[in-house]
Formats: sequence, C-alpha cells, structure tokens
Amino acid sequence: MQVVLLQDVKSLGKKGEVVEVKDGYAKNMLLPKKLGVEATAKNLNDLKLQKANADKKAAQLLAEAKELCGKLESAPVKLAVKMGAGGKAFGSISTKEIAEAIEKELGLEIDKKKISTDGAIKDAGEYTVNVKLHPEVSAKVKVLVAAL
Repeated sequence: MQVVLLQDVKSLGKKGEVVEVKDGYAKNMLLPKKLGVEATAKNLNDLKLQKANADKKAAQLLAEAKELCGKLESAPVKLAVKMGAGGKAFGSISTKEIAEAIEKELGLEIDKKKISTDGAIKDAGEYTVNVKLHPEVSAKVKVLVAAL
C-alpha cells in the first residue's frame, strides 16, 4: 500500500514523501496515529499543491531577505559609547546594542541572535558585522564606533 506521510517517521521517511508499506502497518500504525494518509489521487494532488505553495513562500522569503540585505548594506550604523583614558570602551559593544542602533537609525528590526561579530568590539573605529537574514542571505553591516 502506498502512503503519503504527514509527519517524519523514523526509518520510513520524511513528511510529504510517498512510501510503500505493508497493508497491516499502514492500517494499524500509520493511519490511526495520523502519521500518514492513503496515497489516493486526491491526496497526491493535495501534496503537490502544498509543495508548490511551500516553494512559493520560500521564494518570497528569499526575495524579502535580499531586499532587506540591500537596505542594511546601504548605510553604516553609528554607535557612540563612553570611552576610557586609553581610547577603549568600558566593556565591549554587544550585538544587542548594534541591533538597537540598526532599529533606531534604519528603522529595521533585527534579532540580536542573527548578528555576529568577528571579535569583541572595544575600540573606536569602523567594524564589519554579519547579519544572517536567511540561510542563503547574509548582510555585511558597517558599524562606526565613536567616543561619546
């Protein structure tokens, strides 16, 4: 019997796959637990439509991420922090502070967990940080650190 899986089933397949199983396994395990449905013409067509819809949403998310990448890379972000006697900041500049500066200056909300720095930012100057917007898109944002 052919079954369309509705969830990932260990040692059988992933969600959305059409697999061949024995009748007893399908009737006693997969169908009652809503792990799969019988592979009828209607269910196969529904699966095809769901995949097309998922592909369309993925393409839309990718396009939005690319557009956001262009906005982020267009202008540098300025941060003013208190500096000590040697021109060093009191502590280091966190990704939270960078995210707040991006929101304040560019009006874009970026999660602080998506921002990564190459090292601690403790001195005044120009730094480049990576912002991961999508698995395929990451933006390089210039951060200008100045004394307050």
